[in-house]
Amino acid sequence: MRRLTKEEKFMRRAIAAAKRGLAQGEVPIGAVVVYEGKVVASGYNRRAKLQLASAHAEMMAIDRACKKFRSWRLPEGCELYVTLEPCPMCMGAALNARVDKIYFGAYEQKGRSLTGELAAANLLNHTVEVTGGVLEEDCSGVLTGFFTAMRQRAKEEKERKKAEDAENEIEK
Repeated sequence: MRRLTKEEKFMRRAIAAAKRGLAQGEVPIGAVVVYEGKVVASGYNRRAKLQLASAHAEMMAIDRACKKFRSWRLPEGCELYVTLEPCPMCMGAALNARVDKIYFGAYEQKGRSLTGELAAANLLNHTVEVTGGVLEEDCSGVLTGFFTAMRQRAKEEKERKKAEDAENEIEK
């Protein structure tokens, strides 16, 4: 069995965080912040639970890392691993916090992330190196499974409602 690369090892930790969110009914996206070869913070989507548009996995992990280091500016060498290509808000937070490298798994299918453009924009006098496709199949699989199950539940609920309505109509 081949040994996991450093990137795969930490992406597995991000996938584990995504699965914690999945267990709570959240869209399963996970993130970890790594410094000097150790996970210093993790996060998963919490938008549904907290009812906050900004409660993305990356934001949760970056905020926790900032608290750990007692600074909005993370130390040089911090890396962010996330299971889905970051959105513009999360890229902005990563740039603002001075994350040096971002590794993501699945690509945003609708192409609205602007990851490459934001990484190269030299915003805040800081650039970030971005690598996509780390354990892409595994990361995509967690998301695909979630959305497939969600669509199936919606279909079953619609069919149940239709059958209920038909029964009520017969009883009239």
